[in-house]
Amino acid sequence: MLKYGYFCFLQALKKLLKNIELPNDLRQLKKEQLPKLAKELREFIIDVVATKEGHLGASLGVVELTIALHYVFETPNDKLIWDVGHQAYGHKILTGRKQIFDTNRQLNGISGFPKRSESAYDDFSTGHSSTSISAILGMAMASQLKGDTQKQHIAVIGDASIASGMAFEGLNHLGVTNANALIILNDNAIGIDPSVGALKKYLTNVKKGTAKEENIFECLNLNYSGPIDGHDLPVLLKELERLKSVQGPRLLHIITTKGKGLKKAEENQVAYHAPGKFDKLTGELQKKSPQQEPPKYQDVFGHTLVELAKKNKNIIGITPAMPTGSSLKYMMEELPERAFDVGIAEQHAVTLAAGMAAEGLVPFCNIYSTFLQRAYDQVIHDVALQNLPVIFCLDRAGLVGQDGPTHHGVFDLAYLRCIPNLIIFAPMNEGELRNIMYTAQKGLDAPIAIRYPRGRGTTIAWKTSFSEIEIGTAKQVKKGNKIAVLSLGHIGNEVQKAIENISKADTIAHYDMRFAKPLDLNILKSIFENFEYVITIEDGCKIGGFGSAVLDQANVLNYQGTIKVLGIDDTFVQQGTVEELYDICGLNAKAIKTYLEEFQ
Repeated sequence: MLKYGYFCFLQALKKLLKNIELPNDLRQLKKEQLPKLAKELREFIIDVVATKEGHLGASLGVVELTIALHYVFETPNDKLIWDVGHQAYGHKILTGRKQIFDTNRQLNGISGFPKRSESAYDDFSTGHSSTSISAILGMAMASQLKGDTQKQHIAVIGDASIASGMAFEGLNHLGVTNANALIILNDNAIGIDPSVGALKKYLTNVKKGTAKEENIFECLNLNYSGPIDGHDLPVLLKELERLKSVQGPRLLHIITTKGKGLKKAEENQVAYHAPGKFDKLTGELQKKSPQQEPPKYQDVFGHTLVELAKKNKNIIGITPAMPTGSSLKYMMEELPERAFDVGIAEQHAVTLAAGMAAEGLVPFCNIYSTFLQRAYDQVIHDVALQNLPVIFCLDRAGLVGQDGPTHHGVFDLAYLRCIPNLIIFAPMNEGELRNIMYTAQKGLDAPIAIRYPRGRGTTIAWKTSFSEIEIGTAKQVKKGNKIAVLSLGHIGNEVQKAIENISKADTIAHYDMRFAKPLDLNILKSIFENFEYVITIEDGCKIGGFGSAVLDQANVLNYQGTIKVLGIDDTFVQQGTVEELYDICGLNAKAIKTYLEEFQ
């Protein structure tokens, strides 16, 4: 009987996580049980992400911190914000979403990032970096104004994110307040790619104990403590308990390892940020069956940039912290003195490029479409207003899939089209991407934005010879006599598939418009004169986008026919696979075919 009782006790020890649905359950555990819970939580995250995919390394690195925060603080009454949110999987599992965590990043499932509408424990929706300090300060100041001086406010931010300008703006303000806010600096020396910049060097010296300068955070009037081991739960708990009783602005510096607990993820932190499917026991990435596929647009950009840069010594590559994702890594490997990762600093990246262009260089500034939103003023004030020929390469334009509404690049056409001097181009295939890059570096007298999607192109043999593209010219893909379909960018391939499956295809003409600005007015005039129906198709928001530009010209030219605009409706599109989202938005070949048949 004694042996059976001991066996049940051992079994119970293995099921700590099973009995935790909310942080109140977690707080019933003894401190001595928490390391066991950390092990189970890591295993749970690995089990799910191995088959469902997602962001892995960041969440594995903060397992102990996640447990400690919810154990010490009274969430959700105390406010907790995770910067970016890549690292919030453990947080989600411990705050009521364990049973549905396998729906993470899937259509109609939970978001891959903290989301206010999803849980009372998600105090602020995140997805872009460096917003947490400003947001938590706003919450702390609001508590003061309401007379609630006991509520705690915690923001967790990484060493890459805290180097961003917005984070420093928040710290600068925080330091002159008496707000009850705790900033936890999760220092693992890596964001998605390794952290860069002078602050990284400073933090490295702090960790080594060789920093000779005054502590930068103390100089900003923050109560600094650390660095401490972010995987040592007893030490973490003790320090958080102490800081809980300290008033005013505080910063705790912890050292963690991204990917902690999975050897492969610790050894290759870049690949295991979002590794896809892998073996949960060995960590080995799932090998895909060898087959010839078209290249990813990002790789066409990366290899083409190297090809052009070897012939044009004035070409410079710039990216704000995404050299791997954008494939600027190829230029950084072959021409490192002319390729720059400037950290999570989109505003700086744009104005840096403007400064280089002012001195006669040819900067290719590669930024994800959704992140260029963060540098909108710089695009207008520092580039377009001065008509500086910066070449913006906007990766991940359109619907990007499981990262959801924080990352969809669906607003760029609308927010860029209204800016004077700026050329906007969207290639339908890899050849057009190569040719517009070739054209742009030969000496445009204006800035240009080249937008292309996440994912693969259409051509296996993509590396063809270059030819110039005349600015503002469209091309006819297919002739017709009744319906003119005007597409912009890669979505034109869906139009082609749709037309191929329509019985009376001879009535449909297809135009690859290529330029959202300037529009090809000669072709538009011809279209308006010869077609009864005009349908525009884009993978961006309809309000203010490409279709809107065509409508503007139709009004000017007094077109009397029917114009229909297909694109993203006035809503934020949820997460799901790109294929699922195109289906929902009515932008795949099947939906386009059905739509076109209504006009025949």
